[in-house]
Amino acid sequence: MAKIAFVFPGQGAQYVGMGKELVENFEVADKIFKKASISLGYDMKKLCFEGPEEELRKTENTQPAILTASIAAYEVLKKHGIKPELVAGLSLGEYSALVAANVISFEEAVRVVKARGKYMQEEVPLGVGTMAAFIGLDREKVIEACNRASEVGIVEPANFNSPVQIVISGEVKAVEKAVEIGKELGARKAKVLNVSAPFHSSMLKGAGEKLSKELNKLELHNFETPVIANVTADYYGSVSLVKELLIKQVSSPVLWEDSIKKMIDEGVETFVEVGPGKALSGFIKRVSRKVTILNVEDMASLEKTLTELSK
Repeated sequence: MAKIAFVFPGQGAQYVGMGKELVENFEVADKIFKKASISLGYDMKKLCFEGPEEELRKTENTQPAILTASIAAYEVLKKHGIKPELVAGLSLGEYSALVAANVISFEEAVRVVKARGKYMQEEVPLGVGTMAAFIGLDREKVIEACNRASEVGIVEPANFNSPVQIVISGEVKAVEKAVEIGKELGARKAKVLNVSAPFHSSMLKGAGEKLSKELNKLELHNFETPVIANVTADYYGSVSLVKELLIKQVSSPVLWEDSIKKMIDEGVETFVEVGPGKALSGFIKRVSRKVTILNVEDMASLEKTLTELSK
């Protein structure tokens, strides 16, 4: 039997209206949004369905909102009897994966990611750090660009998303310098991104330390589904590693391409992106053309996915 993996999106996947159709059609999805509102003390439906976009874009709102929309979609799939053999999530999405694996309760996760967003945003003053994306430059050359640019400041690889897309992170001047060098080294495209902080760089170590206090409050349960960790691109060996790897994840590169390859090596033939957007589907397509890639974020994508999986 071919294995199915669920993958959960990270920050940047948000949009006004996410989750609305599923909530209107499924009580299990509605319940998740209600739980989020009670846990956080504000109306999650209003934030996700009505925005405004600039509110939804604030990191400490974005993170719990995407987690909520993702787990609502997950509950709908579960209701239809679709269960994954493996789960993973990109950055913030790793929390959705851990909720899906029943390691962390949704109510606790939504509070932790709100704090995570806040700490990540506050750690580096606005305008000091940024990120940039390289298209069509292999990882050795991206690392070389970062090493050469580091003479003007901190700059490091942050997300190894796919064989053709790698994101770097660090101080503005150093990131801009790395972009210049990357273009010289043959990048098809290299541009600074419109982000508010240098996510997944060593500049966010302090945010990880603050987050550790929140993670220490969590009650962790045994894995019901194996989870691939961003930091190692391998299985969480045990529950005792969860806090340590989630703290590291804030200031370490996300090994997404490696994680996808690991899941394919483990026999995964179908990936379902669960939650808003299709960014992960695009990355997976770049890693392998042989796997089936589906997504669930609204009624149309749900119906398509259910039809495909019933074949």
